[in-house]
Amino acid sequence: MIIQAHSAIIAGALVGDTWVEVSENFIRSVNRGVHPSPNQIIDGTLIPGFVDIHCHGGGGKYFSALSDGEIHSVIQTHRSHGTTSLLASLVSEPIETIKEQIIRLKPFYERGQILGIHLEGPYLSHARCGAHDPQLLVTPDLAEIKELLELADGAIKMITIAPELPGAVEAIKYLSAAGVTVAIGHSDGAFIDAAAGTNAGSSVVTHFMNGMNKSLTEGSFASFVVADERLSVELIIDGHHIPFATAREIYTALGSRIIFITDAMAASGSADGKYSIGKLPVVVKDGVARLENNGALAGSTLTMDAVFINAVDSLGLSVKEAVAATSTRAAKRLGFKDRGEIAVGKRADLLSYSSSNSSITLISE
Repeated sequence: MIIQAHSAIIAGALVGDTWVEVSENFIRSVNRGVHPSPNQIIDGTLIPGFVDIHCHGGGGKYFSALSDGEIHSVIQTHRSHGTTSLLASLVSEPIETIKEQIIRLKPFYERGQILGIHLEGPYLSHARCGAHDPQLLVTPDLAEIKELLELADGAIKMITIAPELPGAVEAIKYLSAAGVTVAIGHSDGAFIDAAAGTNAGSSVVTHFMNGMNKSLTEGSFASFVVADERLSVELIIDGHHIPFATAREIYTALGSRIIFITDAMAASGSADGKYSIGKLPVVVKDGVARLENNGALAGSTLTMDAVFINAVDSLGLSVKEAVAATSTRAAKRLGFKDRGEIAVGKRADLLSYSSSNSSITLISE
């Protein structure tokens, strides 16, 4: 199949007329110019499919759902909005419940329908628990973590840990050595704690400026994140978790390290109404999800196409910058070398972005 585009993001740059040869869902060649007889002509800019490393649900369902059909619905909801690769994020639950969720998600990982599993808890700070049930939070236990990894058999790709917790540094060292990406977040720690977690092997910050002290004063957690280039930095850009103006300032300072995520809950791609996160009731009004009991933000209702459009229209990023933050950097950070950019040998996860009407279209072979 030959796909002709008027422009494309290739090797991190916006280029003109480009045609791509695709077969068996892989890119076989990338060529400048105009093909004489393409199978498909793309009016917009050809970009790689989105890679979301922090996503809990969508279409009214969660990755923690009890049925395969509901889990499949979450995947399809986000795929219809351009996310061709995602991690299934799970919130804090009793360990036995998390084990059951892992077992249900493993077949989706083995079939390649998800990149893997992200455990956002239960090793989080009570003081910065956000929409996690504080009664379910525990300190990291190596024996327990080893049991989870053994059960997952490679499916667990990322775990969020508050680095100031007792046993956290040891857990981070173990997980990093085992090839699991460790994110620091939902933390009430300071500069010294973020440093200890990063020195132990953490490489990602979970939704920066949410679930942490936002102060950038000397000695703060956030000040370490800004200063240390080893850390990739997740951002939720919906205008609620962080004002767009603030998000732009953060991007200006840390652009090459930023990874945009959805942190999507069940209402993503669905309607306002009453939901839950774990056992905590959530109300979604005007597309904003908040805990019923205290009004705390409870994930977002974003899809990645909305993230991309917010990046361009509200933050003023170029298309190539938005591609890097919604696809390329996430794939590289988690070590997935077969996606995240348009290049020979990569998966043909392709989208078309139209600047004229701010829309994203999934391209199928």
